[in-house]
Amino acid sequence: MTAMEQTEARPRGTRLPRRARRNQLLGAAQEVFVAQGYHAAAMDDIAERAGVSKPVLYQHFPGKLELYLALLDQHCELLLQAVRTALASTTDNKQRVEATMHAYFAYVEDEGGAFRLVFESDLTNEPAVRERVDKVALQCAEEICEVIVEDTGLAREQSMLLAVGLGGVSQVVARYWLSTGKRVSRDQAVGLLTALAWRGIAGFPMHGDGEAH
Repeated sequence: MTAMEQTEARPRGTRLPRRARRNQLLGAAQEVFVAQGYHAAAMDDIAERAGVSKPVLYQHFPGKLELYLALLDQHCELLLQAVRTALASTTDNKQRVEATMHAYFAYVEDEGGAFRLVFESDLTNEPAVRERVDKVALQCAEEICEVIVEDTGLAREQSMLLAVGLGGVSQVVARYWLSTGKRVSRDQAVGLLTALAWRGIAGFPMHGDGEAH
């Protein structure tokens, strides 16, 4: 059952534990923010979508920005965890590249559309939003950088440049793929991007070896 169906199925005024209510409100807010953008969304719309009164919404979130930031924090953390899981899933570096690409594509393809809050927000001029978006991009790059530093003789600054490039290419291509209607399958798209990235990153030698692997 989707968050929207859950909302519609729950009668207004049903009492929920605080954590469950907060999650319900975040789910409703995600639907409204993704559909309308921050500026066009109203707290009235979110309360209505959640099936609660506006005072109940304000008990959990003092304003629209705080609600947006809570949602952004949630989905930035999900992206970071997906990248960490991908990098830890294997010790084969080519498979690591592929797993990381898959993580970005899966994140973008998620039916909730939360990636738009992270990568396509209409509120990036707000310092608190910009800080979070920049931070998660940096954190993902740092996770990739650690693998590059560990496996090659490159300095951290050089490794970080490569890591930022790999992460940036992954999310930009994944968003393009989605916007064009997924005319190739996700596996095919990831395979193509992995081949492109691996041809480049494999050129940097492993410690004490002739080539990366």
